Amino acid sequence: MWTVLGAVEQMDLRRFGGAYRLGAAGRAPYDPAMMVALLLYAYARGNRSSRGIERACWEDVAYKVITGMRTPDHSTIAEFRCRHEAEIAELFDDVLGLCREAGLVSVGVITIDGTKIKANASMDQNRSYRELVTQILREAEETDRREDELFGETRGDELPEQLRTPEGRRQALAEAKRWLAERKGCPVDERPVAEMAMDLEQTVLGRAVLRRGGRREWFRVAHSELEARRARQARPIARDREDRLSDALGRFEENQRVALRANEAYESWRATARDTKGRVLKGNSKPYVAPEDPEGVINLSDPDSRVMRTQGTPPRQAYNAQAAVNHRQVVLAAEISLSAPDFGHLGPMLETTIEQLRGQGIEKTPEVVLADAG
Repeated sequence: MWTVLGAVEQMDLRRFGGAYRLGAAGRAPYDPAMMVALLLYAYARGNRSSRGIERACWEDVAYKVITGMRTPDHSTIAEFRCRHEAEIAELFDDVLGLCREAGLVSVGVITIDGTKIKANASMDQNRSYRELVTQILREAEETDRREDELFGETRGDELPEQLRTPEGRRQALAEAKRWLAERKGCPVDERPVAEMAMDLEQTVLGRAVLRRGGRREWFRVAHSELEARRARQARPIARDREDRLSDALGRFEENQRVALRANEAYESWRATARDTKGRVLKGNSKPYVAPEDPEGVINLSDPDSRVMRTQGTPPRQAYNAQAAVNHRQVVLAAEISLSAPDFGHLGPMLETTIEQLRGQGIEKTPEVVLADAG
């Protein structure tokens, strides 16, 4: 506890002040330094529930010392975390700097590993593209049926005939999305459409992945760039269920558009590329046939999470957290991945660790990197 309080005193917390109004009406806010210390101590103790932290502020003497006998309620704690999510994440650099000054950041030997962190979502909320389309259309048809009954007409609740073809499904889906938008008083034409603003060919060329993995590697890099863009946007999950259905459909369609663009970029590159000796590329390059509907599943409660499996444990909706530590168990770098296997994360995590160290003025590179067989 005293270590956390001492560390917070050394941190520059001016970044938290911009979110508060000066001279405004209402109850005075809690001191950001106190709230930061409270969250850091609670999370270090494994208490990540806002209600659990509020309860500890009433019962635990260490929490009472941090808060000065005050008891912020769970909604205040959760709102502070959500409002200052970016600022709290930036405190990692400050903590690493404090550890460096204390002589704790030795980099002779570092260890990198990953662990699955359960998402706040149920696996039952995973839906495929066709399941989402069917669900939206059934709800639209059920609404029409009730309206028909209200006006004395009768209709069945079976799916329309046009849903049996890809073109019919796309047309029916467009009508269903328009119905949802107009029901909320937001015309479809006025709703923003998120488009991919990136040059896929330059992105893949910059990653130097052209001769390894073929078309699949272009798809992988394109989708990883899309996920990175979504992470930068950090759009909140809609509260309304119909909005979540619409957002999930938008993700499916965006995923497919990105795959098609990546394929076009790959085909263009392969038609003009040469090997190291200047010869035209040869090999088995089968034509790509795009699926009729976008593939995979998306979780309606947390669309960024994935179904992940770890040997010896049942599947769960989760994220893959990667961390690098030194022999003193000081965390040097941490990342969140949407890819379930740890394979392929060792190199990127090492690069991230070196970048974090250089950001604190540590130019020495690790002598030994330890990782498990995964």
